[in-house]
Amino acid sequence: MPKDNPVEAINADQSRAEIRAALTRAQKKLRSLAPDADPVEKARAIMDVAELQQGLDAHEVAWNLAREAFSVFIDYQQWQDAVEAADILYQTGQAGSIVALGQGIWLAVTYPVKAYSTITLLDHVIDETPDDSDGAAVAAMTAHYIADMRTEGEEHDSLTFLTTQMIARVAKRHRGIEDQETLDVWIEMLQLNDIPELLKKLATIVDVMVMDSWWFDRDELRARLPVH
Repeated sequence: MPKDNPVEAINADQSRAEIRAALTRAQKKLRSLAPDADPVEKARAIMDVAELQQGLDAHEVAWNLAREAFSVFIDYQQWQDAVEAADILYQTGQAGSIVALGQGIWLAVTYPVKAYSTITLLDHVIDETPDDSDGAAVAAMTAHYIADMRTEGEEHDSLTFLTTQMIARVAKRHRGIEDQETLDVWIEMLQLNDIPELLKKLATIVDVMVMDSWWFDRDELRARLPVH
């Protein structure tokens, strides 16, 4: 059947052709790595292939590759890479995608990875939760807290504006809230401005997402954290 919009069809075909060309290059780069290549370098090359496979809707292939890379990043304490791998794993929509998202969030909040990466994962929680769920509110407020704590200057202004909009969006769908005064009451009522309580609520949400399917030992990783 002909496409309704020929221009859109051409652009989509061109985009997929570009992704396939990039995939060929990424696969060639991966194959060129020596058997004794640095494991992290190899895992990053695998992630490049995984992301492009996901772009071509090869979801199971992308999952398997990203899952392999995720384990390497955990072993070598490459937290930013691990969080990005978790994002790809979530996007594949496979059976374990929510498990992957929960673990990515745990890493992103525990370690000082890029604020935008953390916010991205928390935004996925909002997408996954029902409109009347407090979980979306917890995710949005945690995103705002991370943006405020981990950024400064223009990045701070940009990301806190984004997370403020996330909070407003969740409040509107949760309780139909559209004015600042009611929003402030809502935040107080749900204890979203109590950071220790907020993070405790987030931990409960993550536990529900992951259940007993953790791919790493959280106690061991906590033991490695610097003591301040």
